[in-house]
Amino acid sequence: MDKKSRILILGSTGMVGGSIVRQLKKLEYSNLLLPDEFMLDLTNQESVMRYFRENEPEYVFLAAAKVGGIYANSTQQADFGYINGMIELNIIYAAYKFKVKKLLFLGSSCIYPRDCPQPIKEEYLLTGKLEQTNEMYALAKILGLKLCEAYNLQYKTNFISCMPTNLYGINDNFDLQNSHVLPALIRKFHEARAENKSQVEVWGTGKPRREFLFVDDLADACVFLMNNYNSNDTINVGCGFDVTIKELAETIKDITGFSGDIHWNIEKPDGTPRKILDVSRINEIGWKARTGLREGLEITYKWFIDNQDKIRK
Repeated sequence: MDKKSRILILGSTGMVGGSIVRQLKKLEYSNLLLPDEFMLDLTNQESVMRYFRENEPEYVFLAAAKVGGIYANSTQQADFGYINGMIELNIIYAAYKFKVKKLLFLGSSCIYPRDCPQPIKEEYLLTGKLEQTNEMYALAKILGLKLCEAYNLQYKTNFISCMPTNLYGINDNFDLQNSHVLPALIRKFHEARAENKSQVEVWGTGKPRREFLFVDDLADACVFLMNNYNSNDTINVGCGFDVTIKELAETIKDITGFSGDIHWNIEKPDGTPRKILDVSRINEIGWKARTGLREGLEITYKWFIDNQDKIRK
């Protein structure tokens, strides 16, 4: 990408899109297109086509999506399937029709089978059943990456797909019902300390293992891939190590200064037993994550403290 290229970041008000914007500005890219939901309805093809026609983006980061944790995914399956599917169909088609030079589609590690071997290699896609609690979200993301592959094969486009692991960081969603486990735990422990509670309830057994990537590392990877990767093969983005949910909860407890107990509600679902990505492919082409988990958690918690009027909760 040239520093003055017209670069469209979809989802720029969200955690991932916002981080990509910060990274691009840091690298002095100066012609960023940042439509919000009031300017551009991504689920409406007419709206999308009009925007592409009027703004002529050269590069597209497709980071817009309806996202959420176990509760949101399991209770809003139709919404997760429809909204994400429509966004992908409209944007990828428009990128083809208006001859976008390159598009980066952001998927999710939940596309992989629930019980596939660990660490998860890119070729494990579609080799087994999905995790039921987020099946529709995963199917929508699979649609997006397969659509990118199909356009590349049929129309010689340059649409690439990366699959990030579990993300967290600045501008995360801290809603206790709809967020992912990490931001929900930050809010729970913070509020428990503020209210002098004796314990915090955490869903499940604490045994599942998860890999967590700081969102600014993902943004760095996205810009790196946009400038250096042109394969039709999906590529994983992660840090390459995981922790148990119990270890995560105890670390957040320590960072927030909560002194009470953790109550594990074993009647609630654990989700996938383990999920860690094989990141050898992206490491081999020259990118590695830089931010350690505790460092990233401390940055995220400080942002949470400093932005009480802005956080999504």
